[in-house]
Amino acid sequence: MTISVDLVARLGPSVAGYPPGSAFGPRVARSYQFVWLLGGSATWLCDDVALPLTPGRLLLIRPGMRDAFRWDPRGPTRHAYVHFTLTGQVPSSWPLVRDLTGRHDPMGALCRYLLWLGSECPAGWRDLACETLRLLVLTFLADPTPAHRAPATLPAPLTAMLGAVREHWSDGVARPIPMRDLASAAQVSPSTLSRTFRRAFGIGPVAAIELLRLARAEPLLWQSNLSMRAIAVQCGFADAYHFSRRFRAVYGMAPSTFRDTAPESAPPSPAESHGLTALEALLHTP
Repeated sequence: MTISVDLVARLGPSVAGYPPGSAFGPRVARSYQFVWLLGGSATWLCDDVALPLTPGRLLLIRPGMRDAFRWDPRGPTRHAYVHFTLTGQVPSSWPLVRDLTGRHDPMGALCRYLLWLGSECPAGWRDLACETLRLLVLTFLADPTPAHRAPATLPAPLTAMLGAVREHWSDGVARPIPMRDLASAAQVSPSTLSRTFRRAFGIGPVAAIELLRLARAEPLLWQSNLSMRAIAVQCGFADAYHFSRRFRAVYGMAPSTFRDTAPESAPPSPAESHGLTALEALLHTP
């Protein structure tokens, strides 16, 4: 998606405060506007929508919306805001609100940076604010795919199994783990674990773990001078021969050839091809 963003003069990024029981609107929005609460609560009204707002939620208002705010009746409310225009490949459907509290979500940091730019006004801050807003819009609009599911959406046995894998690999060596040990950690039978894992990822857990181990070799091949034997050890293979044989079977080329191949020309990562990138991220999460 190609878009460009420009700030609306004198309308943020900034912060506004309201006494208890205040209201704003109805009004017809003339520009795009991000709103996120810093304290208190509010209800945003638009047509038949009555959306509760609390700190940690990011609202996007679009031009032409007829809306109103009802601020917290019990105490003061503070909210941050920024108005902007947007041109380019504008999508046909828009989310209204996103959660800013996700562990790996960059939107909260982008919002804080916008407020800092608006308050400190360093040299070139408007250009920085426009680029930050552009990234914020793109992130806000992004629809996470199943391959990037949050760990919390995984069935409990898979979460428990991955916790055991992470513990086994905590010293940096991605060792193979027998199916019986994986099932024991998941507190289910091997057949149940296999069925649950295949339903989620279309591949068995032991095979998936081997693909993740092989995928860990990629940065070691491209960004280190480690020998094939050392890389094999880091990826949990008995020796360079065994590592090379399994690598060739999955990638279609020897690891030495892969090392000399430009990333844009190399075969795709097996973790990405099988939708396992979320698991790889989870294994790095303490």
